[in-house]
Amino acid sequence: MTAQELFDRLKSIQPGAVLCSYTMEYCEKLIPIINEINELKKERNAVILAHSYVAPEIVLGVADYDGDSFKLSQDATKVQADMIIFAAVRFMGETAKILNPTKEVIIPGPLSGCSLADSITAEDVRNLRAKYPGYTVACYINTTADVKAECDVCVTSSNVYKIISNLPNDKIIFVPDRLMGANLQEALEKNGIHKEIVLFSGCCYVHEKYDPELISFFRSQNPNLRVVSHPECHPGVALLSDYVGSTGQMVKYIKDQPEGTPFLLLTECGLNARMHYEFPNKQFIGSCSMCKFMKSNSLENILESLRHPKKAAKVELSADVMARAKHCIDEMFRYAAM
Repeated sequence: MTAQELFDRLKSIQPGAVLCSYTMEYCEKLIPIINEINELKKERNAVILAHSYVAPEIVLGVADYDGDSFKLSQDATKVQADMIIFAAVRFMGETAKILNPTKEVIIPGPLSGCSLADSITAEDVRNLRAKYPGYTVACYINTTADVKAECDVCVTSSNVYKIISNLPNDKIIFVPDRLMGANLQEALEKNGIHKEIVLFSGCCYVHEKYDPELISFFRSQNPNLRVVSHPECHPGVALLSDYVGSTGQMVKYIKDQPEGTPFLLLTECGLNARMHYEFPNKQFIGSCSMCKFMKSNSLENILESLRHPKKAAKVELSADVMARAKHCIDEMFRYAAM
């Protein structure tokens, strides 16, 4: 790849979309790192999976697969390489390891946690099971492998409604995201599906910041505004949004709207940046929130992981945890395919 090719991909991103802008000079600095990463991928027989929330130069410069957590989970089942570099957070790397137990999975970012995933432990799930016997335990994919190993089925933001609707049990424990759970309850009741759902107290520190007043302000300035939000947002935000969905579903919704439509995206800023380069003829307004965990991934630490894989942060899980967590994930794929 040349600096000009990289610049052509990134130049449509506006400074308001993320905390940076892409000049030709900056692309010239990035291109040696990108080209070395792409060469080392071949030498190491490695692939790079990147979530939409990481920096655009990763997604557009070195990623072999990109998208939301469900798509990347599906992609992880197709990987033929010996090594997976997962530019995201640890729980996503754990999912890739569970689906590829013989492969080496590396998380390059130094801050590999997640405020949502770290809000719940395996012991919390066991305590909930003891308190609510006979309930089906469904966990959001934003959980650790230890937590998944204690649950019956996993869900993502793109399939949560379908899977919970299809569960034969009407008594559900949903962990850990209380805001997504509240939005789920609202959607189920609206469509005449009655389930008793016990919620936990976790939330995403990025998405919980958005509030209805923000939407009201931007609508007052932009009469034709389309507000697109993530189900990890507050129910009051979801209620005032034109569309609520996963990052992948947001992309499809935006793609289907007329050119010139103004959008306010209420999710992590990586998706906002992605929309700038995928749909340069559409209008995106307002600022967005940055996830410090996702943004700890960089070209530099990906390169370092490939240069010195023995020193890199590898995902290591016990055989017992992997087997039980895999059942939880497999159930997600089964219900999602119904």
